[in-house]
Amino acid sequence: MSTADFTVAITVDATPADAFAAVNDVRGWWSETIEGSSGAVGDSYRFEVPGVHRCTMTTTESVPGERLVWHVTDSFLSFVADTAEWEDTDVVFDLTERDGRTEIRFTHVGLRPSGECYDVCANAWGGYLTTSLRDLITTGSGDPFRRGTTLATEAAKHGNTELLGLA
Repeated sequence: MSTADFTVAITVDATPADAFAAVNDVRGWWSETIEGSSGAVGDSYRFEVPGVHRCTMTTTESVPGERLVWHVTDSFLSFVADTAEWEDTDVVFDLTERDGRTEIRFTHVGLRPSGECYDVCANAWGGYLTTSLRDLITTGSGDPFRRGTTLATEAAKHGNTELLGLA
């Protein structure tokens, strides 16, 4: 089995500065319920789907238009045996200008195929990045986890209904 970290890349018609600003708008593409801030080194925010998933992301590196790194702590995943599987992992966004467009390469360092969460988490990250973040950048409106959304609705959006036993 591969030990490679989960990685996905998208290319958007935007400047690196605009793409970087969108990545930092975590409420606009990941979850409306996020509490805290992102962007500057030391900033911290909390993501939570009550009873299912929570984590604190702390910005450890921020180079506007180029790179953003969040370190994961206080991680809890209710649907896997190792409920702290994300603990002490890093979420990395590398941005590169290519022919007037920006490539955003996302890597969740520590999210590997050997982990129990990999399939569910890769599906969710993939959807949030390739659809929600892309839409936020290109149309101004993403599709984050919304207040009042059920786990079943969100799981269906990312193809995780069966993986989470909700089918």
